[in-house]
Amino acid sequence: MGSVLGGGGGEVKPDGVAPPVKKTGRKEDKECALGGGVVAGERRFIPRRIGVVALTPRAGGTKIADGKPSVAIMKTSGASVLSRREFLRAGAAAVGVAPLIAPGSLFGRNRPGNRITLGIIGCGNQSTVDLPEWLRHEDCQIVAVCDVNRASRGYKAETQLLGREPQRAFIEQAYAARRTSGTFKGVDMYSDFRDVLAREDIDAVAIITPDHWHAVQAVLAARAGKDIYCQKPLTLTVREGREMIEAVRRHRRILQTGSQYRSHPIIRQACELVRNGRIGQLERIETYVAENNFHGPGPGWKEMPVPEGLDYEAWLGPAPAAPYHADRCLYRFRFIRDYSGGQTTNFGCHSNDVAQWAMGTDHTGPVEVEDLGAEFPAPGDLFTTATKVAFRARYANGVVLECRTDKRSFGATFHGSKGWLRVNAKGIESEPAALAKLQLEPGDVRLPVSVNHYRNFLDCVKTREEPVEPVEVGHRTATLCHLGNIAMELHRKLRWDPQQEQIIGDAEAARKLARPRRARWSYGLSSGA
Repeated sequence: MGSVLGGGGGEVKPDGVAPPVKKTGRKEDKECALGGGVVAGERRFIPRRIGVVALTPRAGGTKIADGKPSVAIMKTSGASVLSRREFLRAGAAAVGVAPLIAPGSLFGRNRPGNRITLGIIGCGNQSTVDLPEWLRHEDCQIVAVCDVNRASRGYKAETQLLGREPQRAFIEQAYAARRTSGTFKGVDMYSDFRDVLAREDIDAVAIITPDHWHAVQAVLAARAGKDIYCQKPLTLTVREGREMIEAVRRHRRILQTGSQYRSHPIIRQACELVRNGRIGQLERIETYVAENNFHGPGPGWKEMPVPEGLDYEAWLGPAPAAPYHADRCLYRFRFIRDYSGGQTTNFGCHSNDVAQWAMGTDHTGPVEVEDLGAEFPAPGDLFTTATKVAFRARYANGVVLECRTDKRSFGATFHGSKGWLRVNAKGIESEPAALAKLQLEPGDVRLPVSVNHYRNFLDCVKTREEPVEPVEVGHRTATLCHLGNIAMELHRKLRWDPQQEQIIGDAEAARKLARPRRARWSYGLSSGA
């Protein structure tokens, strides 16, 4: 889930050059610096030599690392500064596979209570949900925002004015309200997400961009030693999920998938009831996704001029080059397959995530997926994702899951040998009614407890424990949705090997598990910037 992204290439200035930064010397300006100082306009990254701390992972358990330095701070030698490309190469070489590399700032003197500094990548519609959540936590300080869109309307609601400038203003106003002076200027602003990753004073990033950018930004964030909160759906393709897992584990990062219903007590309760056999033997699951809330311009649409303030080339990023249209970007990207999987991956990565949790299939998936009569826009329309979602997945244990467009938008119904149970964010209902009221007993399966998805991530950044929805789990849920899309697009049944993560006996379908990226916007980011 996300809206416009912080891509590369916007308002590019030569490496090492930045607009002058005003420093007034006033106490309130010093208070807000947090290593970044007072900002005048938009800052560009000034490359610096990198200092990192190596951490040793704890043996056993689910911890990523023990949070204590095992070796001295290492610094690069020499006086030359690093370009973006050199920074990413140096970061990848430094972190390697053995020790955990954490930003040295994690232990900095400006971190009361071990405060976590956060960079926001993506300032569109979903940021209006996520930013207030991050601001709730006093041990989290947002120090940077990034987006390729400076400021505009045209998001989910026409009244929304979003982009990097409005969202920086929103954050600074929130921080100002907490100060006796009533003022605050301490959030840096970027149009290139690499500038955020290159800042060694940033501990973690929140990726709130369109789906087609998630993998590139998450992989590079892991290489740069950042912990990652990545909005769902975690990926655009199945292969991207495996690439993200490899990067997160190789560099020993924390990644929380932004499927917040894993932190909802009602959802957890329902999943525990199913897991513990309160509805008997699980037989069938129904999951629901929302109807499309926008319609495309139809066949014959015309190219439009790119609006001022939007770096459209960077917005496209790894996706194919394409003529600009207002319905292609911002919120409505989700209805175009080059950038998203439609409501199948939008709401499906919520509802199907609940199903996966209740079944105990977080680390596997179905063995068959088939189309049940999905419908799509007319040929030639700009929008290309399903207008009516309908697919069936069958698991090795015989359980069948059917995912469909439904006015309920979100939720799941579990059918068992003793009755059925339906859950959504509002509550649980069942037949017989007594099923929903059953209590767990000693010895029953208990699922991980998280009462706030953002808080869970912040806690795990400190403790190095696995979050409630780590990268592998987000990948498996996204994979179920991706397979549903492939089956619906081809209007046929697919056989799936969940261990090897391969489609069996269908070369055309197998090719859809990955997509080529434009070279200058792939993991190497071999652009000239």
